[in-house]
Amino acid sequence: MIAALIFDCDGVLVDTERDGHRVGFNRAFAEFGIDAEWSVELYAKLLKVAGGKERMRAYFDEYGWPEGRSESRDELIAALHKTKTAITAGLVSEGGLPLRPGIARIVDEAIAAGVRLGVCTTSNPKFIDAVLDLLGPERKAKFEFVLAGDCVARKKPDPEIYQLAQRMFGAPPARCVVIEDSRNGLLAAKGAGFPCLITTSTYTIDEDFSEADKVIPELGDPPNVQVTLADLGELVTTQAA
Repeated sequence: MIAALIFDCDGVLVDTERDGHRVGFNRAFAEFGIDAEWSVELYAKLLKVAGGKERMRAYFDEYGWPEGRSESRDELIAALHKTKTAITAGLVSEGGLPLRPGIARIVDEAIAAGVRLGVCTTSNPKFIDAVLDLLGPERKAKFEFVLAGDCVARKKPDPEIYQLAQRMFGAPPARCVVIEDSRNGLLAAKGAGFPCLITTSTYTIDEDFSEADKVIPELGDPPNVQVTLADLGELVTTQAA
């Protein structure tokens, strides 16, 4: 039987990247007077770098750092990221970024079956808090932990965040299921020994998911349910066999 269900955030709970984080970065750049505009195509390239602060640093390293700033590069990155997080959290709370189909349903199925819940993401804690608010207070309260932002030294595809989750749950990885949407997330989950379901998202649909236990476009709501908790239980059985 499945013991725990662990969700990534961006692209899994909410399809946030194109119309959420990308917009947030661009608005933050504008607020700081920085001449940078991340197009849909450029952001697809930048997503290969895990973590928002790391993504900005990689961009500025390649395209040039803003000149004439009084703060250090580290201070600039931190300030930009704080502003971007507030902007994207606002987009979520305003209803501009709804939960992906099937998320509330699978959470309800897990709660009813006594399956433990957690989140492992590179997102900022304030942002994931706003996303979990979309589930409502009763569902949100059932999540035992949210591992977010800089809680580990090495971000996905390194398995460190999922190894930490396993220690917190105390259950064998083979009895837990991770839901991810990206190759970086898949490699992190599999590196920690977890079976992994992929729900493809806007920017990840063409990535290589050959190591995944199952790949679907979304979890789905009636009448188009793609995966149930019982289906996830079969992934656990296969992994443990």
